[in-house]
Amino acid sequence: MNSKLQKEKNHGVEPKLSEIHVIQHLWITMSDGVRLSAKIWLPKNADKNAVPAILEIIPYRKRDAYSIRDHSNHAWLAERGYACIRPDMRGHGDSEGIMLDEYSTLEREDTIEVIEWVSKQTWCDGNVGMIGLSWGGIASLQAATKKPSALKAIIPVGASLDRYYDDGGYLFGGYPGQGLGWGGVMFGYCIRPPDPAVVGDGWRDMWFERLENTPMFAEKWLSHQLRDKSWKQGSVCEDFENIETPVLGVSGWNDCWPNTVIRLLENLNAPCKVVSGAWGHVFPNLGGPGPQIDFLDLALKWFDFWLKGAENGVLDQPAFLAYLQESHKPDPNPTKRPGRWVSEDVWPSPNIEYKSYGLFETKLLENKRGKGKVNICSPVSLGLSTGEYMPISGVEELPRDQTSDDEFSLCFDSEILTDHLDLLGTALIHLRLSSNYNCGLIAARLCDIASDGSSTLISFGVLNLKQRKGREILTEVVPDKEMDLTLRFNDTGWSLKPGHKLRLALSTNLWPMAWPVEKMVTLKLNLKDCTLEIPTRKSMKGRGEKVLLGEPTSAEPLDHTVLKDPTGSREFYHNKKDNMVSLKVASDTGQIKFNEIDLTYSSSNSQIYSIKTNDILSPKITYEAEFGFSRDNWNVQTKSKLVVTCNEENFFLKGSIFGYENDIQIFTRSWDIAIPRVIF
Repeated sequence: MNSKLQKEKNHGVEPKLSEIHVIQHLWITMSDGVRLSAKIWLPKNADKNAVPAILEIIPYRKRDAYSIRDHSNHAWLAERGYACIRPDMRGHGDSEGIMLDEYSTLEREDTIEVIEWVSKQTWCDGNVGMIGLSWGGIASLQAATKKPSALKAIIPVGASLDRYYDDGGYLFGGYPGQGLGWGGVMFGYCIRPPDPAVVGDGWRDMWFERLENTPMFAEKWLSHQLRDKSWKQGSVCEDFENIETPVLGVSGWNDCWPNTVIRLLENLNAPCKVVSGAWGHVFPNLGGPGPQIDFLDLALKWFDFWLKGAENGVLDQPAFLAYLQESHKPDPNPTKRPGRWVSEDVWPSPNIEYKSYGLFETKLLENKRGKGKVNICSPVSLGLSTGEYMPISGVEELPRDQTSDDEFSLCFDSEILTDHLDLLGTALIHLRLSSNYNCGLIAARLCDIASDGSSTLISFGVLNLKQRKGREILTEVVPDKEMDLTLRFNDTGWSLKPGHKLRLALSTNLWPMAWPVEKMVTLKLNLKDCTLEIPTRKSMKGRGEKVLLGEPTSAEPLDHTVLKDPTGSREFYHNKKDNMVSLKVASDTGQIKFNEIDLTYSSSNSQIYSIKTNDILSPKITYEAEFGFSRDNWNVQTKSKLVVTCNEENFFLKGSIFGYENDIQIFTRSWDIAIPRVIF
């Protein structure tokens, strides 16, 4: 896992690969009688010589939508002596039941039952590990809090720990416009049909049960605007002390949840190692930004140690392997980022110290206090250059040049750097400010300013002023009365080059990352009491260190035929007549035929974020998704649409779902909901 452990496999000897057998479908019956459908990759001799098992449980359909990705990882691990199990969660794919919310108590109970079932199979030696990206990573951490005896190690990738603070609901204390899109995603995912080749003639009844009972997820999430019991349930951070299972945490600085790995190191008593690269919301062997790594080799060593008892030195490796992205021009595409790997033996690390900067006119001055007061009132559309909340290696999902947003922000720049400035950890901004209304939002961005003036986003944070004393309570904002607050940036690993400058940019909006508050607020900052703290690597330790994590590997591709190529686009529109600014993001996976099961699959979605630069009540989000499945005479489609608008008192959600058979609409259901604005 580090410079000492270069890419050696079994002391330089490539392990003999096992032939594998893939079981397309197998029922696992839960205690309430509901059956989950699982796909299994088995070493061919597992029926005679039981092997450890690796479980990934997610709702994203194992036989079509996610089957290529699943096969890339699970077939590779099965070839190296593991039984790999991929059930669809309750209510998804070919599994029975209905999903009524994400990360529910019932979902966690299902996972524990699956672990127990797996451990008792003849092909399993009783030792189970879990792996998973995003939902699957969260599921592994949630399972670990329940301490199932068979669960020996987990590898959560791109997972969140707090459903309110950094999941799809409330982002850093601001309701994310893109989080509302996730609500549209979820009910679109839940209404997809099971495969009649698996579930038989009852497929239509199962499908209609989903169509008739799937809730509007965004309605529930938006009805709980404080971090109450509904959000604490399923939040792993509420149960850190119960995790005794060894954890290898993996994330990326360009992911929507880059804070998880450091929080794991800071809070777990269980054996824990973490790795954070430049990646987005992807497995680091399958997506970008680069450099990609041999993630599966990392995973194999972790599981070999904990599930097979291999003496491979896993525990001797550093606590934290981090990629420091080096200064580069803004690039919204997931290309390879320049930089270097560094290691920290322990965390918190004695190699990290905080530098403090005061805010003085337009400058960041180290170890000095600012002076004077300054106002800020940003256009409502500011933030369109920030990129996607959840970048998944798509077209232009990552941040663009920040210059256009910087122009309408309050910016403070450091002196031109004469040496590298390495950042690793959590930056904070302490502010004293007042609002001219009883509400307000503050957004902060850290940017890397090159000599040509280009501005590359390093990290950002958002805070609703009513939540400055905690996410569980409402704190009154008294107009024109100064208040103190601390805003936390997303964790980062970054190295600024000599000749560059560090910029702090403050704004009252960050659309569509955060939904605007109900008034066009002007904030007044008292610079004397404003301080930026950044985590710097105080030495040049590791600058010449070689950390070799290998080239990405995966199994031979799943047998499939691309019938229609995927496409994607990201387009900006500005209607100068009414000052309406729109961003349309479209993605089409094309059409894929999975040859082994003779199934053709397609999907597409679009998101439109519209807002008037001078109208705080003008935000509008439209999310649409479509899925298609066909084989012989079976031809079905689902569609979903969610439109969100607001006025000063309410949010308005208009949603619809549709079912089609042989291109004929056979089902529709609609929502038209008003939800009072409590905070946002």
